Amino acid sequence: MVPKRNSWAEPYKIKMVELLKMTTPEQRKKALAEAGYNTFLLKSEDVYIDLLTDSGTNAMSDDQWSGMMHGDEAYAGSKNYYNLEKAVAEVYGYPYLIPTHQGRGAENILSQIMIKAGDIVPGNMYFTTTRLHQELAGGIFHDVIIDEAHDSTSDFPFKGNVDLNKLDKLVEEFGAEKIPYLCVAVTVNLAGGQPVSMANLKEVRKYTEKKGIKVMLDMTRIAENAFFIQQKEEGYRLKTIAEIVKEICSLTDGATFSGKKDALVNIGGFLALRDEGIFEEARNMVVVYEGLHTYGGMAGRDMEAMAIGIHESVQDEHMKARIGQVFYLGDKMREFGVPIVKPIGGHGIFVDAKQFLPHLSQDEFPAQTLAAEIYLDAGIRTMERGIVSAGRKSNGENHYPKLELVRFTVPRRVYTQAHMDVIAESTARVYERRNSIKGLKMIYEPKYLRFFQARFEQI
Repeated sequence: MVPKRNSWAEPYKIKMVELLKMTTPEQRKKALAEAGYNTFLLKSEDVYIDLLTDSGTNAMSDDQWSGMMHGDEAYAGSKNYYNLEKAVAEVYGYPYLIPTHQGRGAENILSQIMIKAGDIVPGNMYFTTTRLHQELAGGIFHDVIIDEAHDSTSDFPFKGNVDLNKLDKLVEEFGAEKIPYLCVAVTVNLAGGQPVSMANLKEVRKYTEKKGIKVMLDMTRIAENAFFIQQKEEGYRLKTIAEIVKEICSLTDGATFSGKKDALVNIGGFLALRDEGIFEEARNMVVVYEGLHTYGGMAGRDMEAMAIGIHESVQDEHMKARIGQVFYLGDKMREFGVPIVKPIGGHGIFVDAKQFLPHLSQDEFPAQTLAAEIYLDAGIRTMERGIVSAGRKSNGENHYPKLELVRFTVPRRVYTQAHMDVIAESTARVYERRNSIKGLKMIYEPKYLRFFQARFEQI
């Protein structure tokens, strides 16, 4: 019988391989204990399949690698800066560019310029580094994402949407003059890689223009968000990813960008702007924190690779394969009964640790515990996105997020479908013995962004 449709396959072929180290259960147990049960503290050589992050872990193309040979490492006026500036203008439509060493460098500069002590900074769910930079600048973050985003069982297709009623209440309470900008993230990370609809972005733009509030985009995974708009939103099925990306950007005043995700590079980011006045301030600030305004903490070769990667990121076949691999893993996990965030998001699978380990309280760090158990089973490294990542309030009390998740982040163009099978099967084995799993207690906590360096021990 002739199959009704062809099997899914990657739109590339493998030209070079990196050999992986296979470890024994005893070796993994020892490595995990030495890492304080924090997957961030594991040595990469002790990891078989690394799903810690999709940031800087992607496979570059042959064009990107050859582009790096054209690196102009001049201190000032590197030709690669102008190539990057051109790519940002062509693909995203922003006329002004400030390169930074990575996304959080852009977040810092934006926060320092625009936020004053006591300002209110609304956003569609916090992100760790973004919120910290806003708070260090004196701002107070307020979550204005729709309620469905906090429900892992909801199938709502655009759980990243801004709740305009929540935003309006903030404006009524504090006044628009106390809100330097609305931070809108696309494919919201901590909600499970959930997208924002174009209709919502248009409503947000209409509201903020009326109130005189700027919209700043966290566009780190914008091409992934464009894919979901293309596939799920009426009127966009015949538009290309590139067209949708540019339309998203047209509804904003500026953006922070980590090139280590969509743009497929190992390092680098930028702040892109429309306002010349803000740009002039940022161009002064980048010299203080990063480097000259024509390299900003990046080597010329990395700017060239990013310029090429930006164009590759909006190719429809690339994005279809990228999201397709994530969907493949998610479908496999659901076949095994593993509780994951619905619908499947863009950059990874988010396992609901509260449903997976219901016998553990949030103070026993169920997501941190589950990430450790996943590593023990087969050497697969994932990461916690729950109470540890949420950190503490200004009064010292823990934030208790509604979502307690383990993120299985899929790097772009790195692993095969066979790797996805191994990941799903390993997770299923841990799920079968879930009732015997005990929690953790924190024995070391750094002051900022504790999930990176905190240490734990088994209860």
